[in-house]
Order: sequence, then C-alpha cells, then structure tokens
Amino acid sequence: MAQLIEHPCVQHKLAIIRDEETGHKRFRELATEITQFICYEALKNLPTIEVKVTTPVAEATCRKIDTKLVVVPILRAGVGMLDGILELVPTARVGFVGLYRDEETKKPVTYYERLPPQVRGGTCIVIDPMLATGGSTSAALDILKNNGASDIVVVCIVTCPEGVEFVETRHPDVKIYAAAIDDRLNEKKYIVPGLGDAGDRLYGTSH
Repeated sequence: MAQLIEHPCVQHKLAIIRDEETGHKRFRELATEITQFICYEALKNLPTIEVKVTTPVAEATCRKIDTKLVVVPILRAGVGMLDGILELVPTARVGFVGLYRDEETKKPVTYYERLPPQVRGGTCIVIDPMLATGGSTSAALDILKNNGASDIVVVCIVTCPEGVEFVETRHPDVKIYAAAIDDRLNEKKYIVPGLGDAGDRLYGTSH
C-alpha cells in the first residue's frame, strides 16, 4: 500500500488545493509546498556517507547523500511539482517522460523521453500530482527500468486504491508516497474526490 503522509501541515494544504475556488497561482504554490513535505519523507532512507568537515571551531563528522538523484516528472502536470523537490535537493538531475492517456483505450501513450545517464545506479523520483489508473505511472517506471534504473520511488499528491494496486502489481519494488488515498475512480477514470484535472488547474487552462 502507498505510504500516506498525514502530517497536519500536509493535510491542511491538501484541503486548500482540493477547493474548486483555489486559483492556478495558489494551486501551483500549494503543489510545491505539498511536494516538499512528501519528498522529505520519501527521501529519508537515502544512502549517506560519513565525511569530515572543518567548522570555524573544530573538525566535525557529518553525513552527505551518497547517491545521484534524478527527478522525473511525468509531463505535463508533473512539472508542477518539480520546484518543490529541487528546493530540497538542488543538485538533482532532471529527466522527462511525456505520456498522455488515449481517450478511447484509456491507456498511456509515450510521446517524449529524455533521461540523464545517472538513472542507472542512481535514485529516481517519479513525480505526478495524480496517480489515477496507474497506467502512466507504470509506463514511466517501465521506461526508467528499461534505461537501467533500479532504485525508484513515486511521489504524488493524490492517488486511489485502483491506481496503487495497478502499480504495485507491476512494480512491487517501487514505493509510493502520497498526501491522500482517495475513494475510487469514476467512470471517466478521474479520482474521486480528487483535485480535478491537475494540469489544467496548475496552468490555468481549464474553461
């Protein structure tokens, strides 16, 4: 099962980002803030290495992250979470996977793929606000694994049981972190109650 981030600050922000009255500017801000909280938890087990640092007073034994981080937003909505994680780990590399859902088959179609070589041997963080059917997320994970990735986590804002089960069945080695696991998918494959269309709400393209 996906790991739910139940911190009161996350849940407070989630209530605001869900609200249909929240405009695209505030929606983007909240997506960034919620992403930071979720990634703080998702990255807590990153490997570290002991280093010596000389402070103005004395030598200190410290720890630094010992892996190459690659953030992979699923276009287009995933880009709305990118700033949140890069504020935490500004040296992370960024790859992109472009997927859209065929409206008839409801299956993901890849239209863009650009990944840095550090996916092989590094730690990959796949980001997308909504993990709905799980098809796009699973397809992105297939692409990463085909490019040599073996250490991957998924960070989303909202998901649902159907999406979690779909991804876990196909990629049981990948952990999912979310601010909410909602009730279900509706007949149009939207999460209920969800956020609506996250891409439209992020970029102000809804009618």
